[in-house]
Amino acid sequence: MAILLRGLRGEPVRRLQEKLGVDADGVFGGGTEKALKDYQKANGLKVDGIAGPDTFAQMGLFDLVLLRRGTRGTTVKKLQEKLGIDADGKFGPGTAKAVKAFQEENGLKADGIVGPNSLAKLNLFNEPAAKQILGSAAEAAEDVWDTIEEAAEGALDKVKKMFGF
Repeated sequence: MAILLRGLRGEPVRRLQEKLGVDADGVFGGGTEKALKDYQKANGLKVDGIAGPDTFAQMGLFDLVLLRRGTRGTTVKKLQEKLGIDADGKFGPGTAKAVKAFQEENGLKADGIVGPNSLAKLNLFNEPAAKQILGSAAEAAEDVWDTIEEAAEGALDKVKKMFGF
């Protein structure tokens, strides 16, 4: 999950609401936005009512952290420091290149997007809970990719048969 903001719905919103101590109905409305802004202000985060990587990390919602081109903030800066590159907190082309190289070196899908698998390998967060949460999320993500790959292979076989390959 890259960001959560007003108007979105679903399980990640419900989890955010639980952390904020508001009605966890899975709908990001005005009450959630106000509670999030209050949380951000109280915790020294950028007060914008948008839950992104820095907010997720501060809240312990490590499995919702997703870093990719265009992402900015403290979590990106920590990523850049881990990768040993210029740490300006802006995920641009140089960071994407370094992430892809890291992913290739570590047997990960080299897409330049830092999700649970890459976060777990990078050991970006020192909190013991982060290791457990990201480990579980990485396993789940791997299972999802295995399922997608199997489905894609099956679809490719059908297309080949249709066209006589």
